[in-house]
Amino acid sequence: MPPTFAQLGVPESICRALKRSGIHKPFEIQSAVIADAMDGRDICGRAPTGSGKTLAFGIPLIANVGQARPRRPRALILSPTRELADQIASELRSISGPVSVAAVYGGVGYANQRKQLQRGVDILVACPGRLEDLIDQRAVSLKEADQVVIDEADRMADMGFLPAVRRILDQTAAQRQTVMFSATLDSDVAKLTRDYQDRPITHEVGDATPDIRSADHRFWTVEKAERVDICANVISAAGPTIVFCRTRHGSDRLARQLTQRGVKAAAIHGGHAQNRRTRTLKEFIDGRVEALIATDVAARGIHVDCVACVIHFDPPEDHKAYLHRSGRTARAGQTGLVVSLVQTGQHADTKKIQQRLDLHEPITSPRPLEQSEAPARRRKPSHPRTQDQGKQKPRSQPQGDRNRPVQQNKSRGGRKPNGKPRSRPQQQTGRKPRSGASSR
Repeated sequence: MPPTFAQLGVPESICRALKRSGIHKPFEIQSAVIADAMDGRDICGRAPTGSGKTLAFGIPLIANVGQARPRRPRALILSPTRELADQIASELRSISGPVSVAAVYGGVGYANQRKQLQRGVDILVACPGRLEDLIDQRAVSLKEADQVVIDEADRMADMGFLPAVRRILDQTAAQRQTVMFSATLDSDVAKLTRDYQDRPITHEVGDATPDIRSADHRFWTVEKAERVDICANVISAAGPTIVFCRTRHGSDRLARQLTQRGVKAAAIHGGHAQNRRTRTLKEFIDGRVEALIATDVAARGIHVDCVACVIHFDPPEDHKAYLHRSGRTARAGQTGLVVSLVQTGQHADTKKIQQRLDLHEPITSPRPLEQSEAPARRRKPSHPRTQDQGKQKPRSQPQGDRNRPVQQNKSRGGRKPNGKPRSRPQQQTGRKPRSGASSR
C-alpha cells in the first residue's frame, strides 16, 4: 500500500490544502521523491509529463522554504516555457498558504514582475531568458536562493537554454539543494548533474522512452496543395486537434486557411504576446477552438489531456520531435490519432524516423476516417494542469456543436449546426481541391 502524504513527512497544513484540492494519495513519483526532498537531498528525477512531478518537487519547497526579503527569492524553479511556468506557479499557489509564489517569463511587460519581486517572493518560477533580463536590471538577486529546481532539463537542452541555466545556477547560494527533473538523464543533462549536484539520489518513474503506441499512427502521401483540405477533414472527423507547423508564419497562414474552410482554428507561437497565447490555449481547452496550430517551441508548454488528434502538417525535425509532438495525444490512458502528411520528397526522412521509433506503418494514400476509427470527441478539462491529479470542478457546457456525434462527411454538401447550408464545399479527404481553391 503506498504511503500517505503525512507518512512522507508532509506538514499537516499542506496535507489539508491537498485534500481541499481533491488530492488524497501521492502518485508514484511523489512517493519516491518527497521524503528525500524534505530531507534536503539533491535529487535527479526521470519522470514523464503528467506523472505528478510538480507536486513532487513543489511540496518540499513549500514546506522548507525560508521567508524572502525584497528582490531576493529563497527558492527558484526554472522552466523551459512560459505556459509551463504559469502552470507550475498556479499549481503551487493552490496549496502554498502563506508562502508566496510568482512566475516571471517573457511576452509580457516588466512592471508587474518587478513589483512582485520588490514585495518579496518566496518561490520564484522563471524562464531563463526573462530571469537573466531581470538580473541584469538588478530587479532580482539569487544569492539567497538555497533551493533550486530545474524542470524538464532535457527540453532546456533541446531549446538551447543550458548555457543560461548554468549562468543562473552560478549565481544561486553556494550551499543549496538542487533538484532536477528530466525525461532523459543522459548527455547534457548528465553533465549538468555532474557539475551542479552533490551526490544526488536518482528516482526514475515510467519508461525511458515515451510510449506512443496507444495512438493510431497514419502516414499519408499528399501533394502540397492538398494538405489544407485533408487537414480540415481530419479535424472535422477527429475533434480537438493540435497541428504542427515548422514556422510562425506557416502557423498563422494555416489557421487562416482552416478558418476559411469552416474549422475553428487558432495559431499559438512565440511571436504572440503571452496574454494572447494564454487566451488561445484557454479557448482550445474550453472547446471554442477546435484546432490549435502550433510550432514546436510553443507546444512544449502545452500539457492538456483533451487532444484527440495530432497532425504533422510539416515534417518533424527528427524522431525526438516526432515523439514530443505525437505525445500530445493518447494521454492519461486515452486513445488518439496521429497523422503525418508526407510529401513525395519527404519519404526517405520519414522512413528514418519510423525506423528509430520502431513504427512499421506504411506510407499510404489518404482516405476518409470512418466513424469507428476517429477518436471520441472529448470533453475539455476546466484548465490545463501539469498533472492529472485531483478532481476537476464542474463547469458550463462548451458552446457550439462539439457534443454532436462524429459523422463521416459523405457528401460535398452538409449543414451547419444552425441548419443553414455551409458556405464551403466539403472535400473528401485525399481529393485535390477545386480549381481556384487556396492552397498556400
